[in-house]
Amino acid sequence: MNWILLVIAGLFEIAFAFCLGKTKDTTGAEMYWWYVGFLICATTSFLLLIYSIRSLPIGTAYAVWTGIGAVGTVLIGILIFKEPANFWRIFFISTLIISIVGLKAVAK
Repeated sequence: MNWILLVIAGLFEIAFAFCLGKTKDTTGAEMYWWYVGFLICATTSFLLLIYSIRSLPIGTAYAVWTGIGAVGTVLIGILIFKEPANFWRIFFISTLIISIVGLKAVAK
């Protein structure tokens, strides 16, 4: 169950990064709504991380959480914000995914 909460926390980390990205493209009231979304997603992400580390090793949980956030944020950047997707970016994101799966596999 705690692994599921950790993955959900990582998804909320992606969401708060997305909200920050949207604030660059907006002004006025719309920008403030993206900041509200950021605060909600960040708070939810951190609370789920705190809850999940009660029974998971902190080093593994934190690495998986940040890894999910990093991979997801790069993918959001490529797919939504039209950031470049060159060979090396994809290569290193792939190695990060492999590392996250490896950490999960060796965690007790």
